[in-house]
Amino acid sequence: WGILFSHPRDFTPVCTTELGRAAKLAPEFSKRNVKMIALSIDSVQDHLSWSKLGLWEKKKSSQGRKGGAAGLSRSSRAVGQTSSAQPLTLSPCAQVFVFGPDKKLKLSILYPATTGRNFDEILRVVDSLQLTAYKKVATPVDWKPGDSVMVVPTLPDEEAKKLFPKGVFTKDLPSGKKYLRYTPQP
Repeated sequence: WGILFSHPRDFTPVCTTELGRAAKLAPEFSKRNVKMIALSIDSVQDHLSWSKLGLWEKKKSSQGRKGGAAGLSRSSRAVGQTSSAQPLTLSPCAQVFVFGPDKKLKLSILYPATTGRNFDEILRVVDSLQLTAYKKVATPVDWKPGDSVMVVPTLPDEEAKKLFPKGVFTKDLPSGKKYLRYTPQP
C-alpha cells in the first residue's frame, strides 16, 4: 500500500502542520504496511532547508531515514506546463492518492491549499480499504475500526451466514426491504 500526498510549496503554514502530523502518524501507517511519499514542486535544496525546522527529527522510519515519509521534488519549471510549454493556471491545491498493492488507485482527495488534510481520516480510510479488499464487507457512514460492517449486497444470505459466524443482522427500514445487512468486523 502507498500514499502519495502533494503540497503546493515548502514553508507554507498548512503544509508544515500536515508534514508534522504525517511524521507523527508514520508508525501507524507502517503498522498497516503503508509507505508514504510527499511530493512538492520545490527544489531539493528548499526541502533540506525546510527539514532543518525539525519536522523529521522526532521519528525514525523503519528504513533508518529521518522522518516518516519520503520526499520527492520536481523542478517548478516542469510543473504546470503542457507539452507545448503553455503555462497552466491552477489554484494551489493539495492532493492525496492511496494505491493498493495491485498498484491501482484506490482513493484520491483534492483539498484547497487553505484546508489542512485530516490524516486521522486518511488512516481510517486506509483501514476501510484494507478490510474491504480482503473481506466481503463494506464500511458504513462514520465507520471506525471495530464497529460493525456491512455485508456486501452480492453475497447470498446462506453464504453470509457461513462466512460471518458471529452473525448477520438486518436493519429494519420503512420500506421493509432487508438489504442493510451488518456483521461484527471480521
